[in-house]
Amino acid sequence: MFVRPDFNPVAFSIGPLAVHWYGLMYLLSFLIGWGLGIVRTRQPHVHWHREEVGDLLFYVVLGVVFGGRLGYVLLYQPDWFFHHPLQIFAVWDGGMSFHGGLIGVFIAAAWFARKSGRSFFQITDFVAPIVPIGLFFGRIANFINGELIGRVTDVPWAMVYPHVGPEPRHPSELYEATLEGLVLFAILWFYAAKPRPRAAVSGLFLIGYGCFRFFCEFFRQPDAFAGFVAFGWMTLGQVYSAPMVVVGVGILIWAYTRRDPNRASTA
Repeated sequence: MFVRPDFNPVAFSIGPLAVHWYGLMYLLSFLIGWGLGIVRTRQPHVHWHREEVGDLLFYVVLGVVFGGRLGYVLLYQPDWFFHHPLQIFAVWDGGMSFHGGLIGVFIAAAWFARKSGRSFFQITDFVAPIVPIGLFFGRIANFINGELIGRVTDVPWAMVYPHVGPEPRHPSELYEATLEGLVLFAILWFYAAKPRPRAAVSGLFLIGYGCFRFFCEFFRQPDAFAGFVAFGWMTLGQVYSAPMVVVGVGILIWAYTRRDPNRASTA
């Protein structure tokens, strides 16, 4: 059994400015994502210029930040934030929704598609293999903040969260960092390394994330304000993730079966 270290949520301070681990992890994920985007442009079948990566990243960052925060507010605790509106801006305390961030990225992709003359799926196919790295660092930030804790368990690698109680729990943030982050990144990066039908990479991302998130929710403590919301065992995360798998399968089938001589992805 392990004990979670008592992390200070503030990584360092410069005078009156406190830099939180949460923000630092987001910054790190965007910088590494930028670098991975540059690497993607060097692949022969990826017809993007490295100069475009920075422009696209700007829109993606806005989509992730605003979509993630608004998604958390609207999808998870709308009543609480309605009575505490100023807390909407307290992003350093955590509270970002992946599903809201995904919607934000879709909106950003549609806007960039209109601006750049590319198709929507050209953009999402390019971005999809990079996104899991951001998910990895986001889950590490959750672990540092001691949020999104796991369910009580007796497995040998269980971890005590002193600020929650003496019970050993699944380190569910680390499960998610591994599966939604590193494993999903490896799958998508390998799959996207060769030409694929347009939209196939995007479809596989939705399937992979949806499945991994659905699985990890069995080890994660349900949100205290929601509990189990369906069938006596489904959490909000599972309710929001299940449709992703269905949509992803539909997109993947459509990508491989549609009759289009130019359907090979140029990401």
